[in-house]
Amino acid sequence: MSADAYMKPGEGFGLDAYSPAEIQAKVESLGVKKAKMPFLACFVLSVVAGVGIALGGMFCCIVLADASLSFAVQKILGGVAFCLGLTLVVVGGAELFTGNCLIVMAWANRQLSSLAVLRNWSIVWIGNLVGSLALVFMLFMAHFADANHGAVGDAIVHIAAAKIAPDFTTLFFKGVLCNLLVCLAVWLTYAGRGVADKVAGLILPVSAFVAAGFEHCVANMFFLPMAWVLVQTGHVPAGMDVSTIDLAGIVHNLIPATLGNIVGGAGFVGLVYWLVYRKSLGGLAPLPPSEK
Repeated sequence: MSADAYMKPGEGFGLDAYSPAEIQAKVESLGVKKAKMPFLACFVLSVVAGVGIALGGMFCCIVLADASLSFAVQKILGGVAFCLGLTLVVVGGAELFTGNCLIVMAWANRQLSSLAVLRNWSIVWIGNLVGSLALVFMLFMAHFADANHGAVGDAIVHIAAAKIAPDFTTLFFKGVLCNLLVCLAVWLTYAGRGVADKVAGLILPVSAFVAAGFEHCVANMFFLPMAWVLVQTGHVPAGMDVSTIDLAGIVHNLIPATLGNIVGGAGFVGLVYWLVYRKSLGGLAPLPPSEK
């Protein structure tokens, strides 16, 4: 059911933001469409999203490579630059794993089976990884890390080391906090009626999670492999121990970050908003026979 079903005549042409109840209806409707999307379309759009988030990571690295900036300024500007990624996904149209955690709302309303949700998440996660790795290859071949006399490459390696260093529990909760903010950003984009509204809605939550150093599994699909490639080809900052930047280190980060992202997005945003607004929308809908 679309958000339009809950509007009075003429409301769809106003200038006010969509209400939370209207957003909830829209998220549920889109969740069903996303989960039932054909495999090829879903996978290709997931690859597109992986590239988009990686481009945001690339833009962020340019800021983080400027040592003349103070800590707060560098982190905040880096976060704003990273917003390029979610802007490309939301406005351009693509399938992002962290944002798709919100399809749990359609599941909670019995419009999707657990298997349908897991199918979507699996396809999108893998597609995001493929897209991220594709951009890693292109940036490596373009010698992106050599920018600012190699400072960009140094920044990428330092970022990766900092992301691999924490223990499982710390990474998990950083993942929870990250996707709490990312899914709130996605939620706010659904309130907008135009491109400017959507971009304005996502900037603060996304820049906040980046500035705070939280863990976004799809962004890490870019940062960590990019750093690994640099280390393997001899780009090591002077005096730095890069022994943890290996395939085991990448897995060590991605598993808890992914699990935390699911809890933060599906649990603390999707299910919370569903619990608040489901009754105002007429209660639970029965699960279609084909989804049982």
